[in-house]
Formats: sequence, C-alpha cells, structure tokens
Amino acid sequence: MKRRYFFLINIMLLFLVLVVAGTALAATEQKPSGAGLETTAESAVLMDAYSGKILWSKEPDKELPMASVTKLMTMLLACEALEQGKISLEDKVTVSENAWKMGGSQIYLEPGEEMSMKDMLISVAVGSANDASVAIAEHIAGSVESFVEMMNAKAKELGCNHTKFANPTGLPAEGHYTSARDMAVILREALKYPQFRKVSSIYRYDLRGGDFVLWNTNKLLKWYRGVDAGKTGWTNEAKYCLASTAKRDGLRLISVVLGTPEPRSHFRETIKIFNYGFARYESVNFAEKGDKLDTVKVDKGVIDRVGVVAGEEIAVAVPKGQKKKIRGDKNISEGVEAPVKKGQKVGEFVVTLDGREIQKFPLLAQTGVNKASVLQQMYKVMNKVFAVK
Repeated sequence: MKRRYFFLINIMLLFLVLVVAGTALAATEQKPSGAGLETTAESAVLMDAYSGKILWSKEPDKELPMASVTKLMTMLLACEALEQGKISLEDKVTVSENAWKMGGSQIYLEPGEEMSMKDMLISVAVGSANDASVAIAEHIAGSVESFVEMMNAKAKELGCNHTKFANPTGLPAEGHYTSARDMAVILREALKYPQFRKVSSIYRYDLRGGDFVLWNTNKLLKWYRGVDAGKTGWTNEAKYCLASTAKRDGLRLISVVLGTPEPRSHFRETIKIFNYGFARYESVNFAEKGDKLDTVKVDKGVIDRVGVVAGEEIAVAVPKGQKKKIRGDKNISEGVEAPVKKGQKVGEFVVTLDGREIQKFPLLAQTGVNKASVLQQMYKVMNKVFAVK
C-alpha cells in the first residue's frame, strides 16, 4: 500500500515538473519580437513602410493615450480631402471661438481670423497647433464632432482595431487612445500623400510674414539621417510619444513609440529602433509607384491594349543576406473588358522568399479606356480581316 502511495506521489511530482517546464517553454516561445532590443516605451513597433510588415515590436496592440500624435490622422484626412478636390491649399479658413479657446500648443489664432489652409496645415505639422487642428476639422467637416466621426471611420477602414479618437488635437479626453501598431498603419497611409510628406518635413516655417516662427517638434529631422516625416506628442497622461519615418538606401522604416518616460526619451528610443532596423534589414526594390510594367488586352474598347502600372512602390524589407532569395512576378489578367477605369486593378505583383509568398502589390490600368461603339467594333473586326500582311 505504501509503495503504491509513493508511486502516485512521484507521478504527481513528475506531472507538476512537466507542467512547469511546458509553461516556461511556452513563455520562451511567446517572447515578444523585441528580443535583442529593449525600449522604455510602453508600446513600440518597427514597420517596413512599403509592405506594412512589422519587423519588431513591444506590446504593439496595447491601448494608450497618444497626445499630439493624434494629429497624424487630422493631417491624413486633410491631405485626402486635398487630393479629392474637396478643399484647396488656397482656401481661407475662418477661425471659430471653439478653435480660439484651445489650450496647449497653438499659434494664437483669434476668433474671425482667416488663414490659408496651407498655413493651417503647416502649423499643425510643424508647430503641433491645437487651434489650427480644430480650425481645419471645422472647415472640412463643419464641426469637430463630425470630423471625429471621420477620424474613427478612417481608422476602422484601415483596420485599426485598437484606436479611438475623441478630438483632432490629442488633448486628454476619455476614450481617446491608440496602439503603436495602429499608429504605424496611420502614418504609412499618410505617407501616400505628397502634401503630407512636404509639410511634415519642414523644420522651420515663418508664419504671418515672419512675425511668428514655427520650429518642428520632431527634432529627428535634424538629428537622424533619413528622417523626413512624423509627429511628436506629450501630455502628463500619454508621456512622450513619437511616430516617425526614415529612408536610407531605398529602405523606408516606420517607428512608433508610445509612453516613454522622460524628456527627449521618445527621440532616444526611436533612434535606437531605427538603428536596429537599418543594421538588420535591406530593401529589395522592384518598381516605383506609377512605373509601367506591362500591358493588358482590352476587349470591346476603343483601343486594344492598356498599360499596366505599379499602384504603389513595390519594395520589401528583408534580413540582410537574403536579397538573392527574393523573387517578384507579375500576375496580370489575360484581358479586361471595356470600359476600363484609370487605376482599375488588373493584376498583382507577387513577391516570394524561397518560393513562399510574402507580399502582394496591386497592378493598375494606366489610363481609362472607353467602350467602343458597335460601328467601331465592326470596323476593328473588318480591319483585322482585310489587313494586308
């Protein structure tokens, strides 16, 4: 009886040892991708800007306040409205009392004052102006509340499941949060707009004829080679935050740090993350946005073929030493039927590593093609039949 009792005790002890060992192994396997790099940020990511792939992370989906990094979405919606022709840089934006009373960073707008959309946008990008952010929001959407709805709709469209906006400024508010991963996605989207890249890269700007000088809060524009866009943020609640992008030797990286503890720590941690990325990765570039890569047959169109162009920059980041293992192939439709819209998707560019698909990029119709009339189609058929060989 005693032998059986001790046997059961030993079995139970062995079982406990296996459970503990298994838990430790699982913890090791689930260790965040930050192995080899430490940061004081509460949440951080390093992203390949071209493919959107996360190259390194720490608590990437942790929901945190973001302070003025919020303004990336404000600028994204403004640049989108510019691209769609809904507003222009020459628009005169009238300042409301609501915009005037904003605290924090500001350019001291007065109620009833008018300023161009260009200067308003630069004031947000360079000076992180809260009053200009509200003025832009009201000019685009009619009210801050409507603009916030647009912000949240855009976040949802981009798949940002850990982001919710309560205002266009980043001033502390209940239910206003993001994650490092989501903010990297938002910055990546903003980079598609030339106007965003232009205003975000300005280091000094003379406002009101030089009476008011703006200095960009993103000091990495001067401190780190390759940095050309981004947005800082700070409040007591959010601590120090920075979403930034840098490009070197064809490789564009995005870094986001949220909740770093002391002054300038968001710059220090971002530099550390960028150094990690540029040391370990290189870019394989296949095509620039808009490059013509092929043609595709058009059925029943006024022309028989249309150019196929890259819908975005076709490039991927790969660990150094693996560049020769990367392959890119065009997968284009055999034919499309008119009418064809300019920018219509007609295929994909597939990138593989060792035969394994790692990324797809859209291939688009270079121009629009109208549908041929019945007479035009008959003429084309007859022309082919009786063409002199």
